[in-house]
Amino acid sequence: MPQAKDSYFAAAKAALDAKLSVQPITGKAKNIIIFVGDGMSVATVTAARILEGQKRGVDGESNILTIDTFPYTAMSKTYSHDGQVSDSAPTATAMVTGVKTRNDIIGLNQDAVVGDCEASKGKEVKTIFEMAEEAGLATGVVSTARITHATPAATYGHTPDRDWENDKEVGDALAKGCKDLADQLVNWPAGDGFEVVLGGGRSNFVPKETADAEDEGKTGSRTDKRDLTAEWTAKSNNHLYVTDKAGFDAADLSSGAKLLGLFDRSHMEYELDRAKDAKGEPSLAEMTTKAIERLAQNENGFVLMVEGGRIDHAHHAGNAARALEDAIAFDQAIKKALEITKREDTLIVATADHGHTMTINGYPKRGNPLFGLVVDVDGTVAKAADGKPYTTLGYANGPGAVFPALEKGKTDAQPAGVRPDLSTVDTQSPDFLQPALVPMESETHAGDDVVIYAWGPQAHLVSGTVEENYIYHVLSNASGLGQQD
Repeated sequence: MPQAKDSYFAAAKAALDAKLSVQPITGKAKNIIIFVGDGMSVATVTAARILEGQKRGVDGESNILTIDTFPYTAMSKTYSHDGQVSDSAPTATAMVTGVKTRNDIIGLNQDAVVGDCEASKGKEVKTIFEMAEEAGLATGVVSTARITHATPAATYGHTPDRDWENDKEVGDALAKGCKDLADQLVNWPAGDGFEVVLGGGRSNFVPKETADAEDEGKTGSRTDKRDLTAEWTAKSNNHLYVTDKAGFDAADLSSGAKLLGLFDRSHMEYELDRAKDAKGEPSLAEMTTKAIERLAQNENGFVLMVEGGRIDHAHHAGNAARALEDAIAFDQAIKKALEITKREDTLIVATADHGHTMTINGYPKRGNPLFGLVVDVDGTVAKAADGKPYTTLGYANGPGAVFPALEKGKTDAQPAGVRPDLSTVDTQSPDFLQPALVPMESETHAGDDVVIYAWGPQAHLVSGTVEENYIYHVLSNASGLGQQD
């Protein structure tokens, strides 16, 4: 065969041989880890792969991320009960309960009404984390977002409004029996509660009369005078609370202590900015490692969620550099999890809750700088129909678009219909906003299918094109949790 010695041919044949040697693990999973790259679309994974390789000085296009090594994959349909495009509340609910629900709703079925406390009663659905606690397993949740934000909140929360993160936001619904998400977390009735909770969102746990632990002049957000961090530590001498990297590093969990770590008033820093944090924040990989080491002390096993929450936020800002750096950090957390767990007893599922509108466009040559202008394979800078160059990465909508008629101060407005000339613009700056088509202050989610990656017991059940709530059923089948109902 003339192509037998071709390097591409040989590499693909080797990949097939490796695939043929993979045998599914059909036994029960003692441990479950679900990694959620919030907003990690297919284009985000591809771009992160290229960027990670280029940063290391290797070929980005053929680079392999840790997530690329997972032997089983499927495509996930992310629509919600009422939305062609979802937000993170119903998508996370689908993954941890097996039920599709309405946009903005967490932990309730599709019969609940957004913002209606009374209508939410009796609509609660049980999460696999609650099932795990009831079965005597350890549980944990880790996120770079506020720990009361939609995705992490879905592990424990039940609310008709994802924005009810503290008592002030709940408002009049408090009198009707609805609780804010921070309260629900600290006073979670499932089993003996979480063993590890790590993320941002400190202000939702402390009263407005209390000064913030890091940000001078800032206070908490609660209006009920309750300090939920104090309520956490009052549960036992083994309930620890930390707010910075030093406290995180010093926290000794070897004797079964439970850890609440809230490292920022709101979301944690983007990975690109983490080193600048005043008191320091642990990386997602470090938080993942600490969580697994603590949860693994339970001989019955554990269930853990790890969210790369700020991939989503950077995309909303139209800032691909920060989105992709956070995606790389997310992949590094997965790598650590693989290093300290066993494939034979730990099912790891990594996926996104929804996509974003970023795309990789044009015909850039192999090795073209990912954040640069498109340079064709012949070495010439590609030009659009208006005679101006354009970037490889762009968004369908967002703040990087031409805003012809917004009030002063909203954006750097361009004359109506005139696209800026990027010839002299540093498009590789981490602060550069990628061009967008439709002008919006915040870029939106996208309705594309996203990838599910699986490794470990029952991972072979992740194949084909499936509904997002199918993920729960894979977790349930592998662990046995929820199978008795």
